[in-house]
Order: sequence, then structure tokens, then C-alpha cells
Amino acid sequence: MNLIKAKEGEEYIIKEILTDDEELTSFLFSLGCYSGEPITVVSHLKGGCVVSIKDGRYNIDTDLAKSISI
Repeated sequence: MNLIKAKEGEEYIIKEILTDDEELTSFLFSLGCYSGEPITVVSHLKGGCVVSIKDGRYNIDTDLAKSISI
């Protein structure tokens, strides 16, 4: 399952990042988004969703949310 299908307010564990783009992978890693890390969907928006990773909140687009497997 990916972040698009996640319920708001529930904490999930990231299983893997499904992308071949090294730049995208390193960007997500810099946010603290990597395998084994807890992530919470704060809210779903028309163009993506707001997620909470560690102590930060980030607005990510739909394509990025689809590449994060939980």
C-alpha cells in the first residue's frame, strides 16, 4: 500500500521507496523518509498529502506519495 491509500492520523512504517530516481531517493532520505521509519498522513489534499516524519511536516505531491510504500 502507498501513502495515497493511508488513513489520516494513523501511523505507518515505511517499507520501501519505489523509485529509480536517485535524486528523489536522496531527497526523501534527507527528510528522514526511509525504510523502517514511522510516517503519519496528517491530511489528504487535491494534489497530494501532508505527512509527518520525525518532528517535521511536509506537503508531498501525488507522485511522491505513490512511491512511498507502507
